[in-house]
Amino acid sequence: MLPAVVKLCCGISYPHLRSMSGLQRTAVAVISKEITQMKHWAQIKHHIGKPAEPKTEVAVSEDQLFYIQHGKEALRKAVSMLEDREGWKLEIRENNGDVICSKVMPGAGKVFRLEAVLEASLDDLYDLLFVRVENIHEWNPSVQRIKVLKRAGPETIVTHEVSAETAGNLIGQRDFLSVRHSCREKSCLYLGGAAIQLESFPPQTGFVRAEDGPTCIVIKALDGDSTKSSFTWLLNMDVKGWLPKSIVNQGLPRAQLDFTRHLRKRLSLR
Repeated sequence: MLPAVVKLCCGISYPHLRSMSGLQRTAVAVISKEITQMKHWAQIKHHIGKPAEPKTEVAVSEDQLFYIQHGKEALRKAVSMLEDREGWKLEIRENNGDVICSKVMPGAGKVFRLEAVLEASLDDLYDLLFVRVENIHEWNPSVQRIKVLKRAGPETIVTHEVSAETAGNLIGQRDFLSVRHSCREKSCLYLGGAAIQLESFPPQTGFVRAEDGPTCIVIKALDGDSTKSSFTWLLNMDVKGWLPKSIVNQGLPRAQLDFTRHLRKRLSLR
């Protein structure tokens, strides 16, 4: 049925493929790309929609299962937001090709999507952004510290993060309590997360506790070049406090650009 849709949309039949106009060829390419993306999203949805199961015989507690399910659900919701390609508005286009778009999502407010290409493999980025998450403050001055509070298997962690008081930070210092979940599918890596509440770790004195998510980073290996990856980051955050929305909507995309710049600098030191 899909080939028939392609032919119908282009106004052609198979015997005339070689005589297509430029517009028709473009239509075929666009539709083929969309079909590939649909299949890919279906694969990841299947993975994160499965019940949480331990990968070994080690017993998993009820609390750990809760964190795993919370992380998977956050990733599923964030991926669904990215999957909806309609209605995005261009916010920033950098000279290096980085692009940030925004969209108002029901129940989430304004979210931001950054798209970039990084000179790094999936393994490099997984190591920096998930395995060694507690070391992010060493290369990102916007972060004061990140502490892993709980581990629920190899793919899910609970973290406490404190942002740094840096010059030019429009939003100000915040702290975050979040579940982070990772998922690896061949040439793609998914890092998702969302805020969580723990009675054992209430809001800290002197900080405004912001809330993440659902949010995610999607990293895909570029075809034919294992040393480069596409990097898509959905930022969905409620900063809390009494800041005007205009300030928040300026500060969040700026934070994305700053983070990506620091990440590139760290990658260049490998």
